[in-house]
Amino acid sequence: MKRILLAAAVGLTSITAAALSAGPAFAALTVGASAPEFAAKGMLGGKEFTFKLSEALKKGPVVVYFFPAAYTPGCTLETQLFADAADEFKAAGATLIGVTGGAKLADGSMASASENLARLAEFSKEHCRDKFPIAAVSADTIAKYNVVMPQRTELSDRTSYVIGKDGKILLSHTTQKPDEHITKTLAALKSMASGGHQH
Repeated sequence: MKRILLAAAVGLTSITAAALSAGPAFAALTVGASAPEFAAKGMLGGKEFTFKLSEALKKGPVVVYFFPAAYTPGCTLETQLFADAADEFKAAGATLIGVTGGAKLADGSMASASENLARLAEFSKEHCRDKFPIAAVSADTIAKYNVVMPQRTELSDRTSYVIGKDGKILLSHTTQKPDEHITKTLAALKSMASGGHQH
């Protein structure tokens, strides 16, 4: 019986790992496409707020990075790297926000929708270090941005977008390498500032 339970646990762990590392079900939105409007509850320094894309775009370009789930290794590293570079995004006049459909609980299981925001409050304090907000987005928003994870449709793939003030996609970048999301989005902002185009 113990062997059966162990095998089941190993199988479940493998499925979860595969889901978190899988590629997108669809191609991400392309450069030049209009970014879908979305609003989401989020956390900044552990405090709740509501993010709305159209409001953020009034201030300038917006960098939105989708990540699969808070408290998973790649997502934690990516968020820490964005926090390290947050001042560079601010200097470029951009609003930076991380968005996700999920979070891992302390026991390793995935948070429910109701638990997700509370988990992100902790994550924002620990890993965003009050530098920028993160938000819990719905499966509908993940689908609109074409970043659905095949095995876990409520979660997103690891994709970053730079959205111009006109609401058009300036950069669409999907990779499992966390550091590339920071370098590519910053490069796109610098290219935009100099009148160039980034793909």
